[in-house]
Amino acid sequence: MAGYFPQWRVRQGAGDGQGAVIGTEERLPWPQTIAMGLQHVVAMFGATVLAPLLMGFDPNLAIFMSGIGTLLFFVFVGGRVPSYLGSSFAFIGLVITATGYAGQGPNPNIAVALGGIIACGALYALIGLLVSAVGTRWIETLMPPVVTGAVVAVIGLNLAPIAVKGATSNMFDAWMALMTVLCVGLVAVFARGMVQRLLILVGLLLAYVIYALLTNGAGLGKPIDFAIVANAAWFGVPKFVAPEFKADAMFLIAPVAIILVAENLGHIKAVSAMTGQNLDRYMGRAFLGDGVATMLSGSMGGTGVTTYAENIGVMAVTKIYSTLVFVVAAVIALVLGFSPKFGAIIQTIPGAVLGGVSIVVFGLIAVSGARIWVQNQVDFADNRNLIVAAVTLVLGAGDFTLKLGQFSLGGIGTATFGAILLHALLSRGARKGG
Repeated sequence: MAGYFPQWRVRQGAGDGQGAVIGTEERLPWPQTIAMGLQHVVAMFGATVLAPLLMGFDPNLAIFMSGIGTLLFFVFVGGRVPSYLGSSFAFIGLVITATGYAGQGPNPNIAVALGGIIACGALYALIGLLVSAVGTRWIETLMPPVVTGAVVAVIGLNLAPIAVKGATSNMFDAWMALMTVLCVGLVAVFARGMVQRLLILVGLLLAYVIYALLTNGAGLGKPIDFAIVANAAWFGVPKFVAPEFKADAMFLIAPVAIILVAENLGHIKAVSAMTGQNLDRYMGRAFLGDGVATMLSGSMGGTGVTTYAENIGVMAVTKIYSTLVFVVAAVIALVLGFSPKFGAIIQTIPGAVLGGVSIVVFGLIAVSGARIWVQNQVDFADNRNLIVAAVTLVLGAGDFTLKLGQFSLGGIGTATFGAILLHALLSRGARKGG
């Protein structure tokens, strides 16, 4: 009789794309497992650090909570779904809207955002319970690819003005932001292997070095202050923040659960295809685990979390799907979270470099929505799909806001609910017409 957790069988394998496939319920010898865990930390690192920086959260705490969240997810799915939970970009636009964040430094209204993140996690967890009871077909009916693609694209488009504003506070910063974009682009096109997979992180590091040479070296702009790194301790407890529950922020941020469901659904389908195992029976538990992890992260001052495509990419390359690798990765993240010096290094990233990276990241988010359409062969000759996508994109990009009494629904929220409702309405009309 099988237990709640697998009995991981030890396998020898190179895991280099040419060697043996290591299944979810198998593992490599511990030295190789630890090395693979470190590689997964590197894969998630850039995005998990960047997302909190863009929202004014503590990146050190975000890394720490990503480790906690990954371990929670592992427990909820019984160690049978390989996945890493990192900071979600889906929260950025709504958190910035809810808190009025200016774009640089710590977010003074972070507590309000945390209440909204907890509300989102609770809604996500409830969806997980529902999926466990009745399956996923209703989600796929409610959110077909034309809807999910449009909503994902809207997140990037809605954030575009924030990225540009953050990158152009003065002309030197504007040029450095463009230099950062160029660095990321060069890495994306001309690098190979793992360096290319880490295009955001490596591009950011290149731009950081160039910025330091031009400012600290040549005196052309505001220099980087390395004193905070020198003064930071090597080890210390992360700084936790208590949430504040405000109805407006909670109703504004909670709908992000819809995006998280779509992401997690797609990721589990992808892993199922790669491993040849049907993981659909763990879908509800995966949603529930991710939802609880998001609630816990929000209650301690961290960002909302989601399953990471970056780590799925690493699995696709290495053909190592052992879930124990993610336990190792989570433990490494916890250790990094206990280092204030690590956090201080992150805080020295110049606003211009961060702005340039934001332009790339937000653009990639927008394009990934279109990618969903292409991969699922969405037919835009169908006027229903055409109208849903067109209206959703303009509502989100134009930040169309609806006010219901004291409650305000911003562009991303309006676009998300609008896409779901409009598709349902037009589909009903199409069936009647047919």
